[in-house]
Amino acid sequence: MKQETVDRIRKFSEDRDWGQFHTPANLAKSIVIEAAELLECFQWSETDIDLQHVKEELADVMVYSQNLLDELGLDADEIINMKMTMNEAKYPVEKAKGSAAKYTELN
Repeated sequence: MKQETVDRIRKFSEDRDWGQFHTPANLAKSIVIEAAELLECFQWSETDIDLQHVKEELADVMVYSQNLLDELGLDADEIINMKMTMNEAKYPVEKAKGSAAKYTELN
């Protein structure tokens, strides 16, 4: 995410004094709630979707995720790269390519 976007998210919360509500637990709950709203966009059809609604719900997930990163003092690039390294080890290309199997089920 661009720094100016991160700064805008932070300013939005700061201007409204919402940091007091941004406990890790509250933010994690909010991420799940917004993710459920995102999933609802695909509830009855995987092809006939309202892209604007999808964008709004996905943005909500991302904003709450940035707030959680801030609350926990985490860096998005750092934790994403850490997890990608772990995923690359669990899902080697030669075993996982073209397969939706969980890593424990790969042969």
